[in-house]
Amino acid sequence: MADHKGKQGTHDRATVATGDDTHGSRLEAAAETAKAALTGRTASLVGAAAAGLATGLAVNLGRKIAVQAPSTMAGDWLETVKLEHKLALTLFDQLQETGDGDTGKRSALLTALKHALSKHAFMEENVIYPALRDWGDTADADKLNHDHGYVKQNLYDLEIMEKADAGFLPKVAAFRAEIEEHIREEEDAIFPPLHAALGDDGNKNVTARANKEAFKLA
Repeated sequence: MADHKGKQGTHDRATVATGDDTHGSRLEAAAETAKAALTGRTASLVGAAAAGLATGLAVNLGRKIAVQAPSTMAGDWLETVKLEHKLALTLFDQLQETGDGDTGKRSALLTALKHALSKHAFMEENVIYPALRDWGDTADADKLNHDHGYVKQNLYDLEIMEKADAGFLPKVAAFRAEIEEHIREEEDAIFPPLHAALGDDGNKNVTARANKEAFKLA
């Protein structure tokens, strides 16, 4: 009788063990299925994200090329500087033609002006002004770089100002006057002697570096 109970107990334990193994196998199978599904979904998401990134990069590259093309086609760094100055003044013209009710147009034009001036300043600060210092004109390079700080300040002030504010256009006019003075100094007094001193090879080198830097923020 004891042997029968012992055998029965052994049989029960085996049954329980077999049941546990079966249950565990089912859990493992379910986990593997879920893992495979998750992996597939993750792969799809990663693939979609990569495709979106590639498309975005291609679109952005095309936009940058289009933005920088006019400056590159100018063919010489001094001509590029003059062209970008004209572009900025054209944007000032358009801003100054707006009325107090043209708040959306003012915001859009201010964004375009900020981008144009920021790209231009980045190129000058990283290429033209260092070349000017290397040539020996540290004082003018530092002065022009100092001017750029106030360009950023004026852009900031206009950005935070209400676009319907009666003081908006007077602020734009004052900002333009400062920009025009800066332009006259660069185009008429400071850059032509540098351009003459650099010679053909030096100007080609500065032009290539200027286009490379400007493209980064185009």
